[in-house]
Amino acid sequence: MKKCFLLSTLLFFILTSCSSNSEDDMNPPVNNNITYAGNVKSIIDSNCLNCHGDPLDNGATIFLLTLANVQDAVQNKDLIGRVESGSMPQGGPPLTATQVQIIKDWEAGGFKQ
Repeated sequence: MKKCFLLSTLLFFILTSCSSNSEDDMNPPVNNNITYAGNVKSIIDSNCLNCHGDPLDNGATIFLLTLANVQDAVQNKDLIGRVESGSMPQGGPPLTATQVQIIKDWEAGGFKQ
């Protein structure tokens, strides 16, 4: 009987401590300290301006030269969806999960300069 109780207790602890599907784990907190100048601009400059600079190249149709350009692309042109799917940047390495999260946090924080 003692063995059965110990095994049941051990099994209970294993099953309840192995994983957590809480909402906090699935939605990390937003970093509200993200700014365009301090964080986002370098990502755009390094990964997007080959095509979305001046002049536009490789079939690009929008500029990503200024905060206003990038903000508009996030709000109206699905920039985040495109980089998450890997369809952008075309012909270059995909943005890292960290880089995408920075852009998402910038949006969620109100597009700080």
